[in-house]
Amino acid sequence: MVSKRIFLVFVLPVIFSVVFGTAVMNDILEKPGRELNMWPMSFSEGFSTHKSSIEIIDLAKLYTTSTPVEIQIKINDSSFDCGDLYVTIYSSTNDVVTQGGYFEQCFGEGMGTIPINDNFSKTIDSPGSYEIVAEMVSKQLETISTRGTFTVK
Repeated sequence: MVSKRIFLVFVLPVIFSVVFGTAVMNDILEKPGRELNMWPMSFSEGFSTHKSSIEIIDLAKLYTTSTPVEIQIKINDSSFDCGDLYVTIYSSTNDVVTQGGYFEQCFGEGMGTIPINDNFSKTIDSPGSYEIVAEMVSKQLETISTRGTFTVK
């Protein structure tokens, strides 16, 4: 009697959850353009999925604490003509110093610079070495990214 209740209360819901979850995941992954990517924002391996299709423009190697870091991003891949841009600055200890998100960046079929009608401009008041990462996520959920380094004195 007790073992039937344990089965009904604990084991049966787990079995149903696994079966239902598998069916849902199978349905999602069968749709065109879908893939299972467990770590889409991984910065530990190779970065750009399309060689030199994204680059940081106007990044100097040296800034002062009173000079803002002002950059633009150039996209050389027409499949990324519309999407979301994320720019993040990391300290030498991999802590996020600042981050900017620019959504719905669409510049048409030609190649372009983004952010559109805006600019990424951040002043860093602590001297040190920094890394800047620019990542563009297309509407098809594909990602390209690049990075650069600079120093603040």
